[in-house]
Amino acid sequence: MSNKTATLELGTKPIGHLLWQYALPAIIAMTASSLYNIIDRIFIGQIVGPDAIAGLAITFPFMNLAGAFGAAVGVGASTAISVKLGQKDYLTAENLLGNTITLNLIIGIGFTIICLTFLNPILRFFGASDATLPYARSFMEVILTGNVISHMYLGMNAVLRAASKPKMAMTATIFTVAMNILLDVIFILWWHWGIRGAAFATIISQALALCWQMKAFSNKKEMLHLKKGIYKLKTELVKNIIEIGISPFLMNVCACIIVIFVNNQLVKYGGDMAVGAYGISNAIATVFVMFVIGLNQGMQPIAGYNYGAQQIDRLMRVFKLSVIGATCIMTTGWLFSMLIPGTIARMFTTDPTLINIAKTAIHFNMFMFPFIGFQMVTTNLFQCIGKVKISIFLSLSRQLLLLLPLLAILPVFIGLDGVWMSMPGSDFLASVIAFIIVTRYIKKIKNQIKPDYGKDNH
Repeated sequence: MSNKTATLELGTKPIGHLLWQYALPAIIAMTASSLYNIIDRIFIGQIVGPDAIAGLAITFPFMNLAGAFGAAVGVGASTAISVKLGQKDYLTAENLLGNTITLNLIIGIGFTIICLTFLNPILRFFGASDATLPYARSFMEVILTGNVISHMYLGMNAVLRAASKPKMAMTATIFTVAMNILLDVIFILWWHWGIRGAAFATIISQALALCWQMKAFSNKKEMLHLKKGIYKLKTELVKNIIEIGISPFLMNVCACIIVIFVNNQLVKYGGDMAVGAYGISNAIATVFVMFVIGLNQGMQPIAGYNYGAQQIDRLMRVFKLSVIGATCIMTTGWLFSMLIPGTIARMFTTDPTLINIAKTAIHFNMFMFPFIGFQMVTTNLFQCIGKVKISIFLSLSRQLLLLLPLLAILPVFIGLDGVWMSMPGSDFLASVIAFIIVTRYIKKIKNQIKPDYGKDNH
């Protein structure tokens, strides 16, 4: 099947089949990605120690901030490409590919230079103490040096999915995970490189996957491929990428701000062990969040294409199926957090104090998970169809507008428990807001639905 034929099927094949076809590879890829992050933390926690786990947790804001710039380009470009493919504008889609590469190079190099220059003050601001700073710095020096590789790798994977190549994107991620685990064993377990070994494993594995991606995009037989004349930045295309990518960018920036604030509050009310416990709870929570992100990635080309083709009934169908899937995924995560938090914590550490605090962190961090899948899919829907302002608001509501005030107020009255309780509180309120907004939007666009009774739209 040609790439063009696969793209056209986004507007004709049954939605349930398409979502399964596109989401399954993305879910597998994202799950694998989250698993190697967990394995990194298991190696570090069990071999290096609890202070190293806390030091790694300090780097979460950095990783979120780097991810914010990567998402602004990768998600923005992939969504724009999906819409252009739906409109049969293949020339613009190719130019978007070239501009994606150029933007990733510029942003990735700039981010590395600035952050390496001010690394110690930034880590202190993020909540690093005298005990955790050496670990956080060792990790981020390597990660930042290879930051442009990470940006390019993630961006190219997003474009692969938009170009109807979900299995190739999955293969790239699984290869990265397998290589990362292998290098963890070599660098941490055998060579005793500690937390720096985990960082080298991440960058080297992504670099190898990026080489394969670039080879795939060099195939001139593909509808989207690398060629001369597509790399020069064009104002209109860059604006299109940034307008769509601003929502995931702000989501990641907000996550960065929140984690900074959480880390500082945890250090203040609970010490370095509380920071380490938060890192453990985030690691397991991220597995289920990544499931939903994978589902969203599978939804993205289908929603973008059908919105571009003005097939609104198909757009609504993929949204509803995605909400059902996301809710099932996050409810499963909730069950794990309620039933076996101690078992989860002991995977990362043998320190009894850290285990006890981590059990509490896992309970609270994942308490409202059954509602969060819906909120994530709703935010993704508005992003997919270019409703930037709504998507931004939903992105901000969960993290910045709700969680930040709760983090500031609750610990004053109830200490460390206030930090933990602020997380499920903001999750629930953000889900209510998302429900109100998407319900009103669906009513608004129902009059646009023009069913084609000659097709199976379901």
